[in-house]
Amino acid sequence: MQRFFLKSKIHQAKITQADLYYEGSLSIDLDLMEQADILENEKVSVVNINNGERFETYVIPGKRGSGIIGLNGAAARKGAVGDRIIIISYCLMDINSDSYKNYLPNVVLVDENNKIKEIYNTITNPNSPKC
Repeated sequence: MQRFFLKSKIHQAKITQADLYYEGSLSIDLDLMEQADILENEKVSVVNINNGERFETYVIPGKRGSGIIGLNGAAARKGAVGDRIIIISYCLMDINSDSYKNYLPNVVLVDENNKIKEIYNTITNPNSPKC
């Protein structure tokens, strides 16, 4: 049997821009994407801590080192600049596999400028299986 599990998340990211008329998606600083193991066009869930909104969208890379977290298109209605969000990616795993039994997700904690404060689990344990 296969089930969906947390693959990675960027926790407490601050929305830095919202562009209602941009063609959809969520812009994320490329450094954050790489550290969280999130790829371009990957589906993510977004949880807005400030207003409780939840939505799904796909990711586009933002300028490396910029700290950008941008709500684009209709998603711009789900939050405001300055709101804190959690960006979550998932993977599908076979629950009978050794990979599942030893798997650890990537968790990226960021500061008020969306700079990495801490990364734990898979990245700090490079022998952990990947999805």
